[in-house]
Amino acid sequence: MIRLEDLQLFIRSAALGSFSQAAREADLLPGQVSAAIARLERDLDIRLFARSTRSLRLTEEGERYLPYATEALQALRDGQDGLRGDATELSGTLQVAAPSDLGRNVLLPWLSEFRRAHPRLDLRLLVSDQVADVFRDPVDIAIRYGRMEDASFIALPLAPDNRRVLVASPDYLRRHGAPQSLAQLAGHDCLLYQLHGRVYDKWFFPDREGQHTVAVRGPLVTDDGDVVRRWALAGEGIAYKSWLDVGADVRARRLQIVLPQQRGQAAPLHLVCPHRRQFSPAVRQLQALLAARCTALGADLEQELRSEG
Repeated sequence: MIRLEDLQLFIRSAALGSFSQAAREADLLPGQVSAAIARLERDLDIRLFARSTRSLRLTEEGERYLPYATEALQALRDGQDGLRGDATELSGTLQVAAPSDLGRNVLLPWLSEFRRAHPRLDLRLLVSDQVADVFRDPVDIAIRYGRMEDASFIALPLAPDNRRVLVASPDYLRRHGAPQSLAQLAGHDCLLYQLHGRVYDKWFFPDREGQHTVAVRGPLVTDDGDVVRRWALAGEGIAYKSWLDVGADVRARRLQIVLPQQRGQAAPLHLVCPHRRQFSPAVRQLQALLAARCTALGADLEQELRSEG
C-alpha cells in the first residue's frame, strides 16, 4: 500500500530539489524523507530520483509519475472538501505566483480582500518575474502574461483583451518632448527589462503586415517589472507596459500615454493551473473575482486613448 505521507514527501522533494529542504518543511529528519522515498520506489518498483552528492533530480520515470501523484493528492483534498458540507466556506492553503508589478500594485489588495472574505483560507503569494513552473514549484496557480500555447497545463483567461501601452511621466515629456512616431523612440531613453540575462531592447507593435519591430535603447535596465514602472514615474524615460500595470497611474495623471494612436502589443493575462482537477472551490472563486476586476480595470483603456489622442 502506498502511503499518503510518502506521496506528499515525494511531491515536495521534487518541487524543492532537496530531501533536506523537504524534511525541514515537514519537521522531519532528512533520513526519514530518504526512507519515505525509498519505500515509495519499492512500492512502485521504479526509481524516482537520480541522486548525487551535489544534486537531486527526477528520473524520467519520476517526471512521468509526478503529475499522477499530484492529481491523486488533489482528488483526496477535493473529497475532503466535499465532505465538509459548506462549499462556500473555503479552507486550506492556496499558493499563488504572480509577476512583480501586477502582484504588488494590482493583485495585492484584491487577494487581501479575498482572504478576508474567507478567514479559514491561508494565502501564500509568491511575487517574482521568474516564470513559475506550476508542475514543480510550490504553487497551486500562477498568474501569467502572454499567449498560452503549451497544452500541458490549463489556462483560464483573466484579461484576454489586455495590451501594452507606451507611457512616460509628464515631467519626462516636458524635458524631452513627446515622440511623434515609433521611429523617434530611438532618440529617447527607453526603460528596458531583462529576464534570464536577456535584455528586451526590441519592442513589437501590431501593423497591417503583422508586426512592426522597433529597436530601443536606454541607460537603465532591470529584471523587475515594478522597477521599470517606478523609473517611469520618476521621469527616467519611456516604458512599454501592460495596461493593467499602469492604468491606475494614467488615470491619476502620474503617467501619460505616448503615441496613443499606436496600438500596442497584446498582453493577455491568464490564470494557469497544472490540471483541471486543481480547480478547487478556492481557485474557481478567485479566478471569477480576478476576471471581473481585470475586466473593469481594462474597460477604460479605449477612453483613455481617445482622451490622450
